Formats: sequence, structure tokens, C-alpha cells
Amino acid sequence: MAIPKIAIPRVNAQEQDCITDEQAQFFLDNGFLVIESVLVGEELALIQSEMMKQYEYGMAEVQSDKDYQYAKGGKSGKQLLHRIEYVLDKSDPMKALLGHPFILRSVEKLQGANLIPTWDSMVLKAPNEGIIVPWHRDALVPEGCTDPRPIFNVDFYLDEADLQTCLWVIPGSNRWDKETARARCIQPGFSVDDAIPVPMKPGDVILHDIQVLHGSPAGDGNPLRRTVYYEFRPGEIEQEFGPHTLEYLSLKQQVLLDCIKRRQETAYGAQEKSYEYKPVGAFKISQERTPDTHRYPHGQFWR
Repeated sequence: MAIPKIAIPRVNAQEQDCITDEQAQFFLDNGFLVIESVLVGEELALIQSEMMKQYEYGMAEVQSDKDYQYAKGGKSGKQLLHRIEYVLDKSDPMKALLGHPFILRSVEKLQGANLIPTWDSMVLKAPNEGIIVPWHRDALVPEGCTDPRPIFNVDFYLDEADLQTCLWVIPGSNRWDKETARARCIQPGFSVDDAIPVPMKPGDVILHDIQVLHGSPAGDGNPLRRTVYYEFRPGEIEQEFGPHTLEYLSLKQQVLLDCIKRRQETAYGAQEKSYEYKPVGAFKISQERTPDTHRYPHGQFWR
């Protein structure tokens, strides 16, 4: 396959309030969109600091808490922290991050008013370990779903990702059938003949469709790379196909409302035009309640 020739649009969160229609169409066509400078100044520094605490805690020893997940290092062979689940529950700045107005307005443009936050995680690439992330899809659209709205992750980069360690994507692979995608994923090595690199700066964001093929090379000598992932799903797709129960959707709506409010109480959030979460129809919220927790384990809410 030939390397795709596409004109990647420039999107800067400090220069606009939301992605444009043209930028949204690029995402739908290609399965990804880069947004520059989503996190800046005080917020970026605060989140970097908060997530460094989590990284250092997990790296100090192998934790028994299953939210901290480990894999063998490519060079050292040691058990290294590679993922932390439920970061909302572990840090107030991460709660405020979920209420980011540019991100939520952009998610609404792509998914509609009944957007639901689902997963919240941080994925790590340990320094100097030469770990390959093979070509993969994060998940599949539920079987039988014909709703064209995308399910996607918002990837917040806390560290620079240069050509040595950045994500590579195959534009348009979000539209491939399962067989074509599987055949590409099982090719030997980490071929990039049909892919493009996506270098990032701290504070930049990638929106990526759960079905777009992506991965990253070993990056020998790479620095630490921390990326926070917030996934969003259209409520109507979750309502009909799951994987979560209807109770989960209601609980996560309350979490989102609480996080929006928490953001308004921060110094940086007070200077923004806050996002107004106004779901409609069956998802309309009759009463706002303070959530008991920000951690609703997926396994307790599977259908």
C-alpha cells in the first residue's frame, strides 16, 4: 500500500471554540484529528504534575491494585507500569479536565447532545525500553449497529512524542471491514508503508476513532510518554447495544455534570465559557445529583 497523501487540517484550541464542520468531516473520513494547545499554562503543568505522582507511585513497586497494570519491559525484562485505569477517581485536576469546554463541544458536534463519557485511563511508554505498540484497533463498533456517529478516544498528550516515539495511524482504516483490518494487523514487523506519523507536543490532543488502525514503533532511547485517554460514546448506541447497563449511563451523566462544575471552580476554568451539557429525549436529566464516586468499574455494569 502507498503512503496516504492527505492534507491534515491545523486545529488550535486557543484560536477557536470548537472543531469546524470541515475538521469534523476530516475526522469522520480519516479516523483521527490533531488539536493543538488544548492544555496550556497552569492546567498543563498541574496535570503533568498530578500524573507524574501516579506514575512514580506505580513505578516504585508493582502495586496489588489492579488499576495499575504492568507489562515486561522490552530491554530490562522487568515488570513496568504501562497503564493506569480510572484516573478521574485519582485526581481532582483530572475531573476538571473531563469538563474541558472545547473538547466537550467538539465531542457533541461528532456524537450529538447525548454524549456519554466511558473509559478514563493513562497509558505509559516507559523510557528507554524500546516497546512496540503493535497495529491494532481499540475496539469494534457493536455488531449490528448502523448508527454512523463515531465512538472515539480523546488522547491528551502530557509529554512530547517525536518521530522516534509518536503514534502512527493508517488514515481511513476506521472504515475498513474486520477482515481487511485483521489482515493488516497481523503483518510481520511494524511496517509504516501505508501509515503516517503523528508527532505531538505536550498539551496537544488526538481524537481517534476506536476502529482506526494505529500503533507505535519501539522508539529505542525514547523518553517517558504519558497519554491520558477519555473515551466518549453516543448515548443512543450505548442504550441499544451496550456494553454498559442503562444505570451506568445515568451515573456517568452525573459524573460529567459534576466535572463540569468542578472545572468552573478552577482558576483556568473560571476564565472560559463553560460547556452546557443538555442531553435530550430519554437521556434528559431531571435532577442533578452529586455522584457518590467517580469510579464506576466497567465489570459491575456489563449487560
